[in-house]
Amino acid sequence: MRIIILITTALLALPSHAVQWQLVSSDGRPLVAAMVTASAPEQSVDRSDLGYPAVGLINIGAAHLSRFTDRSGHVSFDREQLRELAVTQLRFRAQDHYDLLLSVESALARSQISLQPMSAEERPAHYPSNVWLSQLHFDGDSQLKRNFQLNCGFCHQQASVFMRNERTTEQWQALFQRMNSYGARLPDIDHERIAELLQRDYRALRENPESVPAPRRWQPQLADIEMTEWEIGDGFSQMHDFLLHPNGRIYIGDNLFDRIYEVDPQSGSHTVHKLPVINGARTGGLLGNRFKVFPKIDNAMGVHSFALSPRDGHLFITPSMQQALIEFNPHNGEFTTYPMAQGYYPHTIRIDQRDRVWFTLAVSSQVAMFDRRSQTFSYYDLPPRSFKEWLTLKLLPLIFWFDPENRPQPAPDRDGNGLPMPYGIDIASDGTVWAARLYANDLARIDPDSGAVTMIDFPYQGPRRLRLDAEDNLWIVAFQDSLLVKYDPRTEQFTDYPLPVLNELPYSLNIDKQRGVVWVNGNQSDTLLALDIASEQWRVYPLPRQRFFTRDIEIEEQTGAVYTSNSHFPTWQSEGGIPTLLRLAPRAPQ
Repeated sequence: MRIIILITTALLALPSHAVQWQLVSSDGRPLVAAMVTASAPEQSVDRSDLGYPAVGLINIGAAHLSRFTDRSGHVSFDREQLRELAVTQLRFRAQDHYDLLLSVESALARSQISLQPMSAEERPAHYPSNVWLSQLHFDGDSQLKRNFQLNCGFCHQQASVFMRNERTTEQWQALFQRMNSYGARLPDIDHERIAELLQRDYRALRENPESVPAPRRWQPQLADIEMTEWEIGDGFSQMHDFLLHPNGRIYIGDNLFDRIYEVDPQSGSHTVHKLPVINGARTGGLLGNRFKVFPKIDNAMGVHSFALSPRDGHLFITPSMQQALIEFNPHNGEFTTYPMAQGYYPHTIRIDQRDRVWFTLAVSSQVAMFDRRSQTFSYYDLPPRSFKEWLTLKLLPLIFWFDPENRPQPAPDRDGNGLPMPYGIDIASDGTVWAARLYANDLARIDPDSGAVTMIDFPYQGPRRLRLDAEDNLWIVAFQDSLLVKYDPRTEQFTDYPLPVLNELPYSLNIDKQRGVVWVNGNQSDTLLALDIASEQWRVYPLPRQRFFTRDIEIEEQTGAVYTSNSHFPTWQSEGGIPTLLRLAPRAPQ
C-alpha cells in the first residue's frame, strides 16, 4: 500500500494531460516503434483453491499497458490511467537493443530514455522463434519438416530458447514419445531421424547465429495502437479459447484446470467458475491423465471452445475429455450438462441463427448438432479416406471401453490415417455448415436441412480453424504451409495469401466483418497479423511478451479492438511465466 501511495503522489505532480518520454539509441538516434510497457502489481488475488481463486470471488491481478513510440521516438501515457493502474514499473524495449526496466519514480525523473544496442552477435538470441525455425531445413525434406511442424508446433513455440538447447538424440526421442502421449501424432518411424536433425541443426545455429535472419521490423503505425494485458491463472494454466460476451465480459477457458475466468476489462477484475464434473470423472476424463509428469493439474472435463447463443446470451462449451456438451448461464453462473450417446473429443463450436449448436468431434471424425428446442443431438459422419481409417473409427467405442491406462493406441503414420481430425467449424448466412479436417487436408460442407455431406479437397496442408466473411467467403489458416487461404464457394476457387512473417504456423483466425479485416494468430512470431481484405495489405503487431502463443481471437464490433490470450504450453516458458488476456485497441486521440 505504501508503494501505491508513493506512486500516486508522484503522478499527481505531473502535468495534467500526459507523461511523455523520447526513446533514443545510445548515439542519440530516435527509436521509432519502440515498445513501452507500464506494469502494475496484483492488488488482490485469492489462491485458496489449488492455488487458484475460489469460485465467485472478485480478484484484481497484475495489469500491463503497452504503447509504441512515434516517428520522432516519443510516447505518452495518460496520467489518470497510470494512476488508476497503480503502475510501479516501466519496461522500455526496442528491437536490437537491451531492455531497460525502471521504477516509476526513476522514469518520471527523465524525459529521454536511452537504450543500449546489442552487438550483431548477441541479437539472434533475442529473435522470436519463427526465424530460428525457418533455418531448420531437414536436409531438404520439406514434407518431413511439415509433419514435424504439424505435430510439434501446436502447443508451444518450437524453436524457442527452451527448445533449441543441446539434447542427445535419446533425449529428443523421449521428448517425442511424451508429446505423443499428450496428443501429438508424430510418426514413430520418423523419431530417430528428426532427433538427429534437430540435434545437428540446432547446434549449428547456436554456433553460427549470424545465419538466423532478422525478424520483420516494427512499423511506425504501431504508435496508433495500445495493448492491455491482465494476468490470470499461473504457470501451469493453459488459457485456451475464449468469448467476448455482449455484457462486456470475456470468458476464458483454462483447459488444464476446468475453470472459466470471467474478466471485466473495464475494471481489470476477474472471477472464476468451475465446470461441474460428471459421473465422478477422473483427471483426464475419457482420455486418461496424459499429464502425469505435471506437478499440478485438475481437468476431468477439458474446457475447450465457446459459442454464444443469439437467443439468451448463454454460452455453450465443448468439454474435450467427455462425451457431453455444457451450457453456462452467465446471468446466474449455473451450468447444465448434456450427455452425448456417441462421438469423441468435442472441439470447436458455433451456433446458428436457429439457436442450434454445431461442433466438431475431432477423434471420431464427426460433426454434431444439438437442437436446443428438443434437447437432442444429431451426428454427421465425415467419410473415411481408407478402409484402415473406416475400421479405426468403427472400433473407437471398443478402444474407449478399455481403461485409459491399458487402452490400445493406434500408431500414427505420416498421412494421419485413422485420425482425420475435424477441427475448425463455421456457419454461413444461409445455414450451411463448414468444417476443416486437419490431418485429411479437406473441407466438409454440410446441408443442415438434408444432412448431405460434401467433401472438398484442400490444396494446402493443415487446415486448422476457419471463418466466413461478410460475403460468405471461407477463410482458412493452412498451418504448416504458413498461409492464409480464401475459398469462394460460388466459384470453388482457392486464393492463398503468404503470411508477412517467416515460417509462421497460424493456429486460428477471426474476421472483423464490419471493417473487412482478417486477424490471424502469429503464434511462433509473437505477433498478431491483420490482412485488409480490400487492399490485400498486411499489418503486423508485435506482442508484449516473448513466447506469446495464441489460439483464438475475438473482435469488439464497436471499436475494432481485438482480444487474444497467451496459451503457451507450458505457460511457465512464456516471458513472465503467467498467462494473460490481451486487448489490442486503437489509441484514443490525445
